[in-house]
Amino acid sequence: MNSSDTVRPPIDRAQRAALAFGVIGLIVAVILGFLHSRAQDTFGWQEFFQSYIFAYVYCVAFPLGCLAVLMVHHLTGGWWGYPIRRILEAGSRTIWFMGILFIPILFGMSRIYSWARPADVAADALLEYKSPYLNPAFFTVRTVIYFAIWITLAYFLNKWSVEQDRTADPRLKFRMAALAGPGLVLWALTASGAAIDWVMSLEPHWFSTIYGMLFMVVNLLAAMAFSIVMLRVLSEHEPLKDCVEPKRYVDLGNLMLAFTMLWTYMSFSQFLIIWAGNLKDEIPWYMVRAFGKWAYVAVILLLFHFFFPFFLLLQRRIKRRLRTLAMVAGWMVLLTLVDVYWLVVPSYEQAAPQFRFLDICAVIGIGGLWLAAFLGQLKKLPLLPLHDPRFEAVLEPQHGD
Repeated sequence: MNSSDTVRPPIDRAQRAALAFGVIGLIVAVILGFLHSRAQDTFGWQEFFQSYIFAYVYCVAFPLGCLAVLMVHHLTGGWWGYPIRRILEAGSRTIWFMGILFIPILFGMSRIYSWARPADVAADALLEYKSPYLNPAFFTVRTVIYFAIWITLAYFLNKWSVEQDRTADPRLKFRMAALAGPGLVLWALTASGAAIDWVMSLEPHWFSTIYGMLFMVVNLLAAMAFSIVMLRVLSEHEPLKDCVEPKRYVDLGNLMLAFTMLWTYMSFSQFLIIWAGNLKDEIPWYMVRAFGKWAYVAVILLLFHFFFPFFLLLQRRIKRRLRTLAMVAGWMVLLTLVDVYWLVVPSYEQAAPQFRFLDICAVIGIGGLWLAAFLGQLKKLPLLPLHDPRFEAVLEPQHGD
């Protein structure tokens, strides 16, 4: 039996609902893209692919972040990772699925990126100068390399975790920790490269040396918040019910607080460096996002993506109660969507936020399909690791209470 009898039916229902929402969302998005294409889009399907890349960048943050947090857990051996380890593992096992969902971006590359259009490259000296790196063939090769590395890391970490459940071999924890160290380095390099390729190159005249690190933190924060929400949902069922002391939730809250502060530090550092440099090639990126109608979104992020969760997560009583902690985490999942919207969409909608229905459908479509794939993976293993020697002794006093 992979999961308890009480939790399997609600997971099945949620998976079916997520799959239905995902399929319907993508179908509606395709229909809207077709209608927009026939009505006004000279490039054909441009609005569809712009919405698709925005939704994809948001949704891919969860499995990538799950892989990174999982490796941090194996490297540190922290107790905080024990109740969410299966959630992180299930998330990491969906990276291959996100690789499949990336294929439409490869086909619609010329509708998304100016450097993928030969006419634009020929008319722009800077694009021509960057063409040895920014070209469709090399872009595709790099993307394949990124996914190959992520899938390989996820494969071995999950393979050894299953083997640990079956054999109770204490040596496997050292094997997973040994992979987690260099794995985090590889993840940082590839996640940073993917952010530069997929998002920063939307505006190839602009660059930031901290941009990749900013998206790394976005991935970590998204995964941690999502894991806490899922832990709250699963905590009503065995074996998670009553197996974790409230004080243990404080560690999860502290990690989410740390990632929130790191996100703020990265975002402000990038702004400060670029604004102080006052370079004509870099300033326009912030002129679009920090002034005019896009400034309202920036203020929302400042208030509700940093100050609001920051002061809530400083309070120990909130972090000791999983219900309230999950509410804050759910808020962070939503605000991460706003953050990605603010980072991506002004690349092609500079005047003001449009809040297109097509964007919503794309997020529901890709997000629903990913959630369905995640829930399918979650059902395959017990909700708690069975024979991890680091935590078996920790749980014994709780069973005796």
